Amino acid sequence: MTASNAVRCIRRVGDAPALLQVEDLTKRYGDQTALADIAFSVVRGEVVGLIGPNGAGKTTLLETIAGLLSVDAGVIRWRGEELPTSRRREAIFYVPDGVRPYRDQYVSIVVSFLADVYRRSEHEVAAVIRLTGLTPVLGKRVHALSKGYGRRLLLALGLLAPHQLVMMDEPFDGFDLRQTRDIVRVLRDEACRGRSLVLAIHQLADAERVCDRFMLLSAGRIGAGGTLDELRAQAKLPSAHLEEIFLALT
Repeated sequence: MTASNAVRCIRRVGDAPALLQVEDLTKRYGDQTALADIAFSVVRGEVVGLIGPNGAGKTTLLETIAGLLSVDAGVIRWRGEELPTSRRREAIFYVPDGVRPYRDQYVSIVVSFLADVYRRSEHEVAAVIRLTGLTPVLGKRVHALSKGYGRRLLLALGLLAPHQLVMMDEPFDGFDLRQTRDIVRVLRDEACRGRSLVLAIHQLADAERVCDRFMLLSAGRIGAGGTLDELRAQAKLPSAHLEEIFLALT
């Protein structure tokens, strides 16, 4: 995808109403606060990055939004209406980090199974396999995949799901530079087709390539949020990269 295409996609979603709203989300483990008053929104066709180091609370935040973890306070809204935990799976597809679904099955069977569940056509399945580069490992069992191919399988499952919003935890982990750039293009194309993405990322250079907006997360709190230019203005660093901005604002 070219930079000009990315700009056109961003402009289309700029004034759109919120698809997902996270309001004052708080999660505690005993006396320890894992998340404190987290608030942000996502609109249609937007890629939002949850940015922070390991231990910042990114995975906990995704799991609370997905309904896998209970919260102590806060509300999740979908198109303005409160979205109860029991209905999160209808609206949101969550791709976690480091899991191997159906470990003893062949990759081709796992892909076909999910495609059948969501009634995807053979053409759609073939396109996802091509985009994610899974062809060389379709005959392998899931547990035998390398880290990179395991990540490609998870990405393929996320692309096959019909959900308007897909959340991914560390989508580039296990990829080299060239592979990361390929996946960035795939995700940006998904956003341009109207799908919304929330990505938890600790590699800041990768985040800059793929995200429209950023939520800077540190010690369970959002220190700042906005587009790269907005964050530069907040940090008073007009030409800074995301790393410098993160250090200045959190």
